[in-house]
Amino acid sequence: MMDLERKAYGDLLEWKNRPDHGTLEVSGARQVGKTWLVNRFADLEYKKKVYINLLDMGGELFLEHYQDIRKEMKAGSFTGNPIQELLRRYQPGFEDGPDTIVIIDEIQESAEIYNRIREFTRNLKSDFIVTGSYLGRILNKEFRYSSGDLASLEIATLSFEEFLKAAGKEELFQSLDIFGGSDAAVYGELSDYYQAYCRIGGYPAVVLRYLNGASVEECREELVSIIRLFTNESRRYFEDILDYETYGNLFCGIARVLVKEKKGLSEDSFSEELQAIVVKDYSSNVTRASVNRAMDWLFSAGIIGFAGKITNCEILNFKAKARCYFMDVGLASYFLRQIGCSETDIAGTVSENFVYLEIRRRMGNHASLAFEMPAFATWQNGEVDFYTKSLISGKTCAIEVKAGKNSGKTAMEILEKGKVDHLLFAKGGTHGGTADKIDTVPIYGISKYDF
Repeated sequence: MMDLERKAYGDLLEWKNRPDHGTLEVSGARQVGKTWLVNRFADLEYKKKVYINLLDMGGELFLEHYQDIRKEMKAGSFTGNPIQELLRRYQPGFEDGPDTIVIIDEIQESAEIYNRIREFTRNLKSDFIVTGSYLGRILNKEFRYSSGDLASLEIATLSFEEFLKAAGKEELFQSLDIFGGSDAAVYGELSDYYQAYCRIGGYPAVVLRYLNGASVEECREELVSIIRLFTNESRRYFEDILDYETYGNLFCGIARVLVKEKKGLSEDSFSEELQAIVVKDYSSNVTRASVNRAMDWLFSAGIIGFAGKITNCEILNFKAKARCYFMDVGLASYFLRQIGCSETDIAGTVSENFVYLEIRRRMGNHASLAFEMPAFATWQNGEVDFYTKSLISGKTCAIEVKAGKNSGKTAMEILEKGKVDHLLFAKGGTHGGTADKIDTVPIYGISKYDF
């Protein structure tokens, strides 16, 4: 894999440099680059590395050594440090020390090892990282949360900034004035890259194909293979075929719900509307419970993310999981095309999904925005695309994503009524500008906006 520099590398360094740090759990969806990133980090920052993948033959050997030591401990024939001995049997010559890192990949494959994270941490001088997706762990009751001694880091697909960096356009992006002060050529070139990013998304394998000269269609073929891989891996975790089929059909169902105009959702209407679509298009036997179960699976697996609803712009009147988005704009673009949406609807919906992901990133590590998830807000009979509150300034902001779909009338009204401190328009085809309490920025530059 060519150098795809990830911002998460800085988070890994921060963890390493933190005094008395415990084990780090690196999680995320399939194919987002977790294994590559932690191995690159280990190779550059440590003198020695022990890498164990529980899905390959080496992982099977590791688990066999683990069982052998357990038997010896029960028989009273082993009294040493079991964790150090386990690693020595797996990798002869293992030396426990601060210059060594132990990585156990695909940790979801063994509840026994996962549940002993605390023992690994407390019996090793070496640093310890476990990685994996949520597949299996969320449905297997044998997995226990290892309280204490555990830090977490979630890896997502490449952001637009990371995509630009991989394309050698970091300096161009850093030169961008989101309020209109850059040359027209800068806006034009970044807009072109944004359009490409919205079509292919940020999965590393897809981005690499694009940067190596593949067409958008060839990149989508790579994306389809990732979807197929996830679908096939998920099959073994569903107890009955109905749940599996329901889960598979939700991709297009979610896309259909996303593209529809909303006027504020009543309680549970999102789930009910999604169920109605799946029942109508695929199977009359699908229950709401099955839909909810499959949605929770997709969320836990990093395929979709939820948005909340703030009723009448009252931040204490917050309802979680009132809407959902795809966790990669390439996925959103692909499934919107699959259901036959017009190019206008695709552009508007993908742009809104793009802004959702940017807001969500600001709610992760080093959070700068309030609420447990991105949220839209209703006001009387209308709504605004997103509503934020800064943890730094305390100011509230209504965000309208403009791609020819919304007039922004509701946003202007809540600004006039004092329901928000300022208004942000994120638009395509603009160089940006600011006036009074209203800011307009190119949508591709929203990560540079200071809320």
